[in-house]
Amino acid sequence: MTRTLHERMLLSGNEAVALAALRSGVLLGTGYPGTPSTEILEAFAALGGKAQWAPNEKVALEVGLGAAFGGARALVTMKHVGVNVAADVLFTATYTGVSGGLVLISADDPGMASSQNEQDNRNYARAAGVIMLEPADSQQAYDFTGAGFALSEKFGLPVMLRMTTRVCHSKSIVTQSPLPQPQATPNFKRDVPGRVMIPAHARPAHRRLREKLARAAAYAENCPQTIIEKGSKALGVITSGVVIAHAKEVAPDASFFQLGLSYPLPLNAIKEFVASVDRCVVVEEGDPILETELRAAGLNIEAKPEAFRFGELNADRVRRILEHDNSPEAALAAGKPPMLCEGCSHRPVFETLNKLGCIVSGDIGCYTLGVLPPFSAMDSCVCMGASIGVGLGLRHVLPPEQAKRVVSVIGDSTFIHSGLTGLAEMVYNPPPNGHVLMILDNGTTAMTGQQEHPGTGRDLLHHPTGHVRFEEVIHAMGIRHVVTIDPMADAVALENAIIEALDSGQLAVIVARKPCILAAPKIRVYERAAAEKMMATE
Repeated sequence: MTRTLHERMLLSGNEAVALAALRSGVLLGTGYPGTPSTEILEAFAALGGKAQWAPNEKVALEVGLGAAFGGARALVTMKHVGVNVAADVLFTATYTGVSGGLVLISADDPGMASSQNEQDNRNYARAAGVIMLEPADSQQAYDFTGAGFALSEKFGLPVMLRMTTRVCHSKSIVTQSPLPQPQATPNFKRDVPGRVMIPAHARPAHRRLREKLARAAAYAENCPQTIIEKGSKALGVITSGVVIAHAKEVAPDASFFQLGLSYPLPLNAIKEFVASVDRCVVVEEGDPILETELRAAGLNIEAKPEAFRFGELNADRVRRILEHDNSPEAALAAGKPPMLCEGCSHRPVFETLNKLGCIVSGDIGCYTLGVLPPFSAMDSCVCMGASIGVGLGLRHVLPPEQAKRVVSVIGDSTFIHSGLTGLAEMVYNPPPNGHVLMILDNGTTAMTGQQEHPGTGRDLLHHPTGHVRFEEVIHAMGIRHVVTIDPMADAVALENAIIEALDSGQLAVIVARKPCILAAPKIRVYERAAAEKMMATE
């Protein structure tokens, strides 16, 4: 995305959100990179907005909430599983409310194009009590982002903008319509009962939350995000998000009810719509959330069979739902399996772990591909940071001859994200035979597009900033056996370092450090620019 902006542009959903954030007066964008949300903050920064990567999603939402407490508009971005990390903040942020507009992007991944699960984060809106908007294309991503900030300020609540992979990455024309602007400049006003959630304050805050949601539900009945298109009386379709496009392709003459504001539900408007058509089908991607709520409200609707709960919907699958076609679906064409790049520094690590017969507790990142042939050197992968905890659990309970072969493997960005608390557990509750942690430090957040993190010493725009040095942190947390090695330099030295750590029976950390082969040229440019800038200021 360039800085040259035109009235009409071809944008991805992510770029449209970034542009809307800029046009809405957002003062801070923060988040953690994760496909399919990553490009939002990068585009926002390219447009001149203030954007920064946080160590993880929980911190990102806390920073965004602080900005909103100060009366500013803040954008917080993450993929769907990142909301799990941020949930501790989210569930109480709806109690505290906000002064400035706070929009949280949840980029869901139906079909798991690049994720470990396909959770449906519409469930979070209901569980946490947060207003949810669901755009269907780039224009709605732009419009709904602007509306989200206004709604957040109107109701004093965070707003979750739920996007999906298809909306995030597909491109369509966006017309830059004027967006609602902040009503006041940032200013902190003390509100102890409203923001300090001790039980005495939280009890009335919960009641206030339900009152706000009731007002939001009344607003939803006739709001611009509740989109009703009258067509044939014979068929009505209720849906949200990108599925509206598939439904229109399959049944162009039908009547449509698009839930752009999908929580709280505009139940009265939905009831009127259902009554206005002879047959009403709820077509939703993911969990049967709308189906469950509308059936509970006593509405006579049809819904998809269980088989369509899995994976993305498309025009053919929507046609099958509408036509009650339960015949077996054609198997998806097998794609080329992902693989570690030729020359990747992770390769010798997994080759060695496989050779030594290690039990490998893995983590989220490029190195997860170590599970595939020819390495076949990973035995678990659950979530960000789980490699350490899972590895420790195995060490505690396995017979000694197996326990001493357990190794936890984590990447540099993931270590910052969720590995530090696992390291604390490793020090605090050490297994009797010790444990070995390998940090695969390739100097970037490689899997999501080579973003920076606190361990690189560069900010989102690749400028020098504070640098968290792993070895210093590890020593400070009480581990003495710390080895730093270039995994590409000497295969024998790498193997000996792992054997020595395994045989020591102590807590050991091996930092396998070598820049990502794809990022290395860029890193050299960043480092050279930083050195030149430092010399110019001396």
